[in-house]
Amino acid sequence: MFFKDLNPECDIGANCHYVKIGPFNIVIDAGMSPREVGVDALPNFSEIPPYSLDFVVATHCHLDHIGSIPVLMRHHPQARLLVTPQSRVLMPVLLENSHTVMKHQRRELGIKEYPLFEISEIDGLKEHFFEIKYGLRRTFRKGDDKIDIEFFDAGHVAGAGGVLLEYKHRKVFFSGDVLFRRQKILPAGQWPEEKIDILVMETTRGATERTEVKQVELEIERLILTIQYTLQQGGSVLIPTFAFGRTQEVLTILHEAVRAKKIDKKVPIICSGLGLAIVDTFDEISKKYPSLRFRKGILKDLGVISLNKIKYLKPGDEPKKPTIFVISSGMMVENTPSYNIAACLLGNAKNSVCFVGYCDPDTPGGQLLAASSGESFLFSTLNYSTPVRASIERFDLSGHADREELLQAAIRLDPRAIILTHGNEESRHWFLDEFTYNAPQINVLSPKVMTGYNV
Repeated sequence: MFFKDLNPECDIGANCHYVKIGPFNIVIDAGMSPREVGVDALPNFSEIPPYSLDFVVATHCHLDHIGSIPVLMRHHPQARLLVTPQSRVLMPVLLENSHTVMKHQRRELGIKEYPLFEISEIDGLKEHFFEIKYGLRRTFRKGDDKIDIEFFDAGHVAGAGGVLLEYKHRKVFFSGDVLFRRQKILPAGQWPEEKIDILVMETTRGATERTEVKQVELEIERLILTIQYTLQQGGSVLIPTFAFGRTQEVLTILHEAVRAKKIDKKVPIICSGLGLAIVDTFDEISKKYPSLRFRKGILKDLGVISLNKIKYLKPGDEPKKPTIFVISSGMMVENTPSYNIAACLLGNAKNSVCFVGYCDPDTPGGQLLAASSGESFLFSTLNYSTPVRASIERFDLSGHADREELLQAAIRLDPRAIILTHGNEESRHWFLDEFTYNAPQINVLSPKVMTGYNV
């Protein structure tokens, strides 16, 4: 197999893997970096000859995995776009929102190349979709050759799938983003039980040390206790969440807490637009695929209010009464609702900011997690700074598997080779060291930027 990582940086961002197996040319994911803007946010597609791809495979619908698919398909209109049935429904919704955000950034920030694709190109993807249900192996032919492709439920978010490619009895498994524990709204992720030859594995949490075995229910209980205490002190709570996946999981947790009378049902709960829009899509999916346990009736039970319906809060302003904000982005990226609300709440010790997922250290969310109490924090795009007085908490409710879980799962598969992706340098180094010590028989590769490998 020939493998090249087209992400311009060895980090989480514009996830994109260019693969050649026999006569088949395949791209696994085509994302967009959340840290870059304009064409700098894209993978380096120039490495792929135009009109050469047979398949584009989408492991799941987070924008760092699908955000540039319309740009890629523009140059490969003959390619099939392989997705799970859930991703087929979700992908247009996520891409249309990305298009809207880019149009806004063009106006507000003067990024002339935005939007990078048009609504018509999103609509055009529907002609290329090819659904593959979890556990159903499909055979594709090219001349006298064939390749088998299968999705495995990866947990993580709705529709997420690890991808198994089998060509001439050689098996390559791309983990995608995976979570091996059950969530409130999704079952646990799974990997193949059969032996594989090559594992291409995410390393998101490789730099996150497991200091103790944390039970998820205890972390949820700690989150609810933090919310209770904050509200009792007359403060408000900001929970930055990814609109797709984390928002719906957190709303389910809050719904259970309200039903158990741990949170007063009269406390306003405010969500941002995309998180609410996806609720309708989740409701549609859950009726057909009951493994997704989320219904939009939760919004009515909680009395959820759209952020668009409240009076805009300026930096330093606070809600008139204690409020819970469940809004994106999860990393508190500049010019997002969570970034703006944080500027309102951060200066008051009564308030709390509760992170429930991964935060890149270079994003405002990552910088806030690293900040000390009383330290001045700058909201650069708002031209506003304030001392960090609010309580800043992190809860281990990530949608990614722990590094120890990934290590054990990979060793259990005993592949001939492992390729490390989707993680920063520190994360990859941890896995390199651990595999060297625990499984020296496995050839482990941490690919360099824009370098091709025959594996």
